[in-house]
Amino acid sequence: MFRPKYTIPNKMVKNLMMIAEAKAVIGKARILPKQELRLRREATIRMTHHSTEIEGNRLNMEQVAALYARRKIDAPDRDIYEVKNYLSALKYIEQVVKRKLKITEKVILKIHQLVTAKMLSEEFCGHYRKGPIFVVRRRLGIPEEVLYTGPDAKKVPKLMADLVNWMQKSVKDEVNPVIVAGIVHQEIAAIHPFNDGNGRTARALATLVLYERGYDFRHLFALEDYYNTDRPSYYKAINVGKNFEKRRTDLTPWLEYFVEGFRQEIDNVKKEITQLSLHKVDGKIKSKIYFNPDQLKILDFLDTFGRITAADVEDVLSCPKRTAQYQLQRLKKIKMIKQVGKGPNSAYVAN
Repeated sequence: MFRPKYTIPNKMVKNLMMIAEAKAVIGKARILPKQELRLRREATIRMTHHSTEIEGNRLNMEQVAALYARRKIDAPDRDIYEVKNYLSALKYIEQVVKRKLKITEKVILKIHQLVTAKMLSEEFCGHYRKGPIFVVRRRLGIPEEVLYTGPDAKKVPKLMADLVNWMQKSVKDEVNPVIVAGIVHQEIAAIHPFNDGNGRTARALATLVLYERGYDFRHLFALEDYYNTDRPSYYKAINVGKNFEKRRTDLTPWLEYFVEGFRQEIDNVKKEITQLSLHKVDGKIKSKIYFNPDQLKILDFLDTFGRITAADVEDVLSCPKRTAQYQLQRLKKIKMIKQVGKGPNSAYVAN
């Protein structure tokens, strides 16, 4: 059974309290749809760029933004696949939360399958490794150095099952979601259950834990910024030793790093969203406008592509045609969009 060992020093308690306070502020803030869409889009792009750049991806932020907008770019296929895959994984995470699915091994394997599609052979993509795993450092002209050796492959299924059981138990035990996300991130990195894609899976899974437990902060944060800004500190904090069997079991140092980084990122979100929370319609009137997540996704698609059809909404929301048409009619009724064309060729544009 997995029983993580850690303590919560006073500074971490203070950071967790600050995160909770920021959560309340961000959750209540009312900002214009276009402002929230922009912030969400920027967060998704930053999240994807930094998580893949940590693994050596060479695409810059502008190229990632182009792929997010479904535009073609001139870059190596592997880098393009890696970015598109991470975007797909983030979209899947949103569906898991929307459908209120439990985080199971099946969900974790699906995340891995998405982040490694077209980059690993089918026998490794979305499946636990069958052989040994080593984290190595390669430098030109110097023999490669083994930095970390993962547990025996035969132990991986049991280790992952124990981790998932602990995650589910942590809900009943009311463990702070930020602590759970940090522990899950660390444990995936330590187990290294896959042949490749362990880091991306760990970071995506940590995000899912936060989203699932109500710590999504309106999808406006990108913790990967913190990791990638100072990678040596990230690697030092997540390091558990030379091998799994003799690893450092006290997770407190890692959690101190993780919680501090999360607090800094959420502080940035809080500052930005507070500045946008009140929109002046004229000199005397202040209007607060808020849309639900599905409406924001529709408006985000419309903002990116200029027009949207019922079929697009079906794809964006993963919903039946009837629901898609209903959502479009709601936005049309409040005059956020207007219909162009009739019949099968009809579409919607911004009003």
